Amino acid sequence: MLPRYLNAEVTGMGVKGLQYFMEKCCPETCVMVDFREMARQHVNSHQQGSSTTLPTLVVDGMACLRHWYSCQAWVYGGQWKEYMHCLKEFVGAFTTAGIRLVFFFDGVVEEEKRAEWVNRRLKVNEEVAKVFRYLKFHGQQPGQELFCLPSGLATFSRFALKSLGQETWCSVREADYEIASFALRHNCMGILGQDTDFIIYGSVPYLSVAQLRLDTMTTVLFSTDKLCHALQLQKSELPLLACLLGNDVVPEQRMQRLRSDALAAYRRKHPQSPPQGEKIYAVADFISSNKLSREGAHGVSCLPLTDREVLEKGVLYYLLPGQQPLWDISDTSPRSPVCLMKSYLSPDILQAAKEKHMRAECFMVYNVLYDGVVECSNTLEDGDDAELIPQAIVYQPCRERIYGILLPTNPDSGGRAPTVREWFVFPGNPLKDPKVVSPLPLNHSDLKRLWFGKDSETKGLRISTFLAVFELDEFSVEHDRLDGSLMAVLCLVTYIAMQVGHLSLEDIDAYLSQAICVRYKSYTELLHTRVSHVEPRAVQLGSLFVRGLTHLVAANSACGCPFPMEQLMPWNTFDGLLFHSKYLLAHSGRPQEELLEGNASWVSLFRFLRELVLGICSSRGQTIQSRPRITHPGKHVDHSEQWRERGAPSGQHGPSPQRYRPQTRSPSGQHGPSPQRYRPQTRSPSGQHGPSPQRYRPQTRSPSGQHGPSPQLYRPQTRSPSGQHFPSPQHYRPQTRSPSGQHCPPPQHYRPQSRGPRAQAHEHNRPRSTRPNRRRYHLAPRWQNPHPDFP
Repeated sequence: MLPRYLNAEVTGMGVKGLQYFMEKCCPETCVMVDFREMARQHVNSHQQGSSTTLPTLVVDGMACLRHWYSCQAWVYGGQWKEYMHCLKEFVGAFTTAGIRLVFFFDGVVEEEKRAEWVNRRLKVNEEVAKVFRYLKFHGQQPGQELFCLPSGLATFSRFALKSLGQETWCSVREADYEIASFALRHNCMGILGQDTDFIIYGSVPYLSVAQLRLDTMTTVLFSTDKLCHALQLQKSELPLLACLLGNDVVPEQRMQRLRSDALAAYRRKHPQSPPQGEKIYAVADFISSNKLSREGAHGVSCLPLTDREVLEKGVLYYLLPGQQPLWDISDTSPRSPVCLMKSYLSPDILQAAKEKHMRAECFMVYNVLYDGVVECSNTLEDGDDAELIPQAIVYQPCRERIYGILLPTNPDSGGRAPTVREWFVFPGNPLKDPKVVSPLPLNHSDLKRLWFGKDSETKGLRISTFLAVFELDEFSVEHDRLDGSLMAVLCLVTYIAMQVGHLSLEDIDAYLSQAICVRYKSYTELLHTRVSHVEPRAVQLGSLFVRGLTHLVAANSACGCPFPMEQLMPWNTFDGLLFHSKYLLAHSGRPQEELLEGNASWVSLFRFLRELVLGICSSRGQTIQSRPRITHPGKHVDHSEQWRERGAPSGQHGPSPQRYRPQTRSPSGQHGPSPQRYRPQTRSPSGQHGPSPQRYRPQTRSPSGQHGPSPQLYRPQTRSPSGQHFPSPQHYRPQTRSPSGQHCPPPQHYRPQSRGPRAQAHEHNRPRSTRPNRRRYHLAPRWQNPHPDFP
């Protein structure tokens, strides 16, 4: 059974409660089928003469994302090489079965669905907050109940499938409609997805991706014919059923009164009917009882005018080309996208943008040029982290320059200038209204030359315009020295360093070292990456990087593709678990050689890229400081307080040598020599620094305040009632306390601490217990990672 989804756009959407009804109340409507047998029957029934065509399965890409992303590690930013392997296996299974696949992805969010889109985004924000609370408390990846797809998965999946030679389309209107239309028009064998709207369309068989088993090539078919038989409805009446139950167009609460009346009437007619599924039976009975004709819907006529209009709009939503509604509706013309920027742009630019968008060859460009609306779904971001600003704000300057390439920045003769409305999700944004953004002027040639120019100078112009989007014109020389993937990493890390004020040298080292190492590792090698614990800040930095890659793709699209899109993809530049491991190493003060796994050529490349990043930042008056953040599993540290405790003013740090080594101070305030490796210093009561141990081991104090010896491993000490310390056992196990403050024995899962002499009962003015050894409190077993290979 698949876990519930946090990314609502990939859940089983559509008609409210219909899928549950079919699975639980009408199991006869759910039929187990074999894809190979379906394909054979489809070919036999549609063979024309001697010519035989491959049976085609249309795939709803958005609904399949969760099935495709079967990687165990998900919180770190994405295991992209492993994900590519999963896609190859998926495509290979159907290719072997002789089935052609056609993929569709959502390319727009229609305004009729904007309210529902906002609703889902806000709910997911709450779930993302739960993920970070879990990370701070446990220091481990949450279980599947809090699963969240990595950022940008839908965007990059389009390019991934195209790189595998698959036919991939991006919709210019509601994707469900385009999928159903394509399947009907091309006589496809079925639709693979997780959306009950396909049952209502009824164009071809609807097959469940949630029940898909690639090893046996089987799944569940949701039968429209059997559903109609169970509800005693005609296929033409299903759109009305869907709207009365509630869907993405007609809000569920809008038809609440009508459903309540229908349910009351149904219960009077069928007093012995079981309660399970009776809402859908009642609405179906209402439709059958109120004879609908070409003159109108008698039972619906009692609705207020506004509700009837919403209902009619919802019914039209399901009408495919050539179909007619159940009753006369004033306007049945097919909905077509309306280009709001038509007056600002030439027809050939608009046509090229639409064609590239539909073929899934670009990103963001069509949305800007046609209706001036751009949206971005949820990202793994910590709303409580005051240092890291949301990715929507980090990348807004570069988006403004992208808009400046695509749209005119000067007002027209009527004094109007185009603007772009942004629906970007981040913590604290209520999404009540879009943010209106004006294009930022950028010195570049006209859009026609960038897109259609073929001369040699145009290539250089495209690259310089791309770099200008990120204000990195200085890197034009490096273009000939680095391949596209390294240029992408160099631009992105430098841009992040300039935009995020609290980025440290350790963060940059983590970004660059993982980008170099991931180039030379296969997905199987990356599977062996281990981390001691999950650091919430590193999770957000990983998502920030991946969101930055989508902006690189958008800038590349706007500039006429100076770089092949494949070079900007995350499977060539990023691995979440690898980045997390580099982050923990960098913030632990490990040498560069260890970050680069002892490879001399990798170290040389790393230092070259690092020098370029820091050089640009320095030339802009921004000094990147070394700020190592030492954290422990399940322990969240306020790093601003950490720095103040070390004596540095907030936001200020001392000079950073080539390799960070914290300085020590004598009582006079002079800097002493720094140790060879970062080892926290200890102080005597007089304030003098004692020797640094060979490995960091927290010191213990005797009652007099003197430092005692440090144990071999970190073991919290315990105290007797007199305040004396007693040795702790070999491993740290949390203790429990009774209401009186006494330590109680922990459950068997823990190893108890040594407590010394136990306080007598008379010391607390209570009678001695007759069962002194009983367990007074029982803790839940410590959380166990179900996948030890992936923390």
